[in-house]
Amino acid sequence: MFTRPRRFGKTLNMSMLEHFFSLNGDKHIFEGLDISKETTLCEKYMGKCPVISVSLKGIDARSYEIAYQMAAQIIIEAAAKFCFLLESEKLNEHDKAAYRDLLDKKMNEGTLGSSLRQLSGMLEKHYGTKVILLIDEYDVPLAKAHANGYYDQMIFLIRSLLGEALKTNNSLKLAVLTGCLRISKESIFTGLNNLKVLTIADERFDEYFGFTDKEVRALLGYYDVPDHFEEVKKWYDGYQFGNAEVYCPWDVLNHCDRIRSNPDVQPENYWINTSSNDAVKWFIEESANATTKREIERLVAGEIITKEIHQELTYAEVYQSIDNIWSLLFTAGYLTQRGKAEGRQMKLAIRDIFVTQIMEFFKENVREDGEMLNRFCDALRNEDTENVEKIFTEYLRRTISIRDTDVRTEMKENFYHGIILGILGVKTRWGISSNREMGEGYADILAEPDTGDMGIIIEVKYAHDGDLDEACKEALKQIEYTKYEDDLEDDGVEKILKYGIACYKKRCRVMLAENR
Repeated sequence: MFTRPRRFGKTLNMSMLEHFFSLNGDKHIFEGLDISKETTLCEKYMGKCPVISVSLKGIDARSYEIAYQMAAQIIIEAAAKFCFLLESEKLNEHDKAAYRDLLDKKMNEGTLGSSLRQLSGMLEKHYGTKVILLIDEYDVPLAKAHANGYYDQMIFLIRSLLGEALKTNNSLKLAVLTGCLRISKESIFTGLNNLKVLTIADERFDEYFGFTDKEVRALLGYYDVPDHFEEVKKWYDGYQFGNAEVYCPWDVLNHCDRIRSNPDVQPENYWINTSSNDAVKWFIEESANATTKREIERLVAGEIITKEIHQELTYAEVYQSIDNIWSLLFTAGYLTQRGKAEGRQMKLAIRDIFVTQIMEFFKENVREDGEMLNRFCDALRNEDTENVEKIFTEYLRRTISIRDTDVRTEMKENFYHGIILGILGVKTRWGISSNREMGEGYADILAEPDTGDMGIIIEVKYAHDGDLDEACKEALKQIEYTKYEDDLEDDGVEKILKYGIACYKKRCRVMLAENR
């Protein structure tokens, strides 16, 4: 069983294994590859076994009844690939009747639970050789069941299906499973003693999910964009599986595809947009205690923290405590290992690419206090710098702070910039723009209250040395220098307020320029 984060090539590797071993696989795809040079191995294994391949990642339903129907359909489709069994002279009528049951949409739980074992037995009888079984994303039904309230029922079904397929299946030669989380053996693999689990912390097969430096260079060279290597490395490298440093293949391939048509395209976080990221949201919501918040701040700042990681959990256990969620974030790919583990103690770092998302979740979590946000906006409009400063400081105390380590200056200012934009968003009838071209430069934030006669220009600065007063003055100088207010005056805006807001960790200073 291989456990890897999503989008790291689990399904692709399973497809490769199916084509390699299967009697009906496409052998031409291996021509010219390194494996084709291993003639003895290929002669012994390539195209020599019946293969049953199923993916459970499509079992996503709000109720157990619908999920069960989805599971049954997956088995029906897997069995239907071998319809020649109905004509096989090696199978008796009892076998063929059992095969027909596997094609019945109304199959009962007993038939579904024994389906993979039964199908294996039929294929061994027909071909005279044992079967290879490939089960992709085995844990997805459990994750969806936990989220939708039918976890116990799904555990029973998956335990039955996998138990019979892997433990009491005399027709089985080899089975390979993939998933994101290593589910506790006691919950679904009871009695299965010969299961070899290869997680992202294991050294065996560490480089075979994800791309290495060498492979990324070769890929970019193949597509004639080798000059983008440093850019790709900066954005998509940084995972450690076992002893291997790897890139996320989903990110690399998506970005490579885009730069082929537009060499100037900016890198994006493709991986993060392929999931709801519920685990991270739950983690942020539950991280109210000061210790956890400080640990998140350290990660965001580029530091390393040490945590005890449990790679065998049930989904119910994962969400029982904040300590267990660290394990899920690690196995899901949000955190990555640094150096060697000492028992269960691991040094963890966050990938830079997820920092912005973590910050966004914190801002969303605090944004729910509409009363406080309205007070902030009203204070801005009323030129009440004392309350603007007081409320914004209160807000910052409830989110994470930016520590002065490796985080880039631009990212620090963007964080506070984003917080203020989020607060102003409570005023749905105000006009809010960010980095709008005005005068001779770009205003950080422009807010236009619904009265139509006022414009509020806000310039945000990060005080690198902690001197908030000086940073505020710099912000106001920038507003004057770039003449942000000229466009507003041309539009007939009568009252223009210019704020400099300086931030340092969880402190801020607010200054209002004098009206000229």
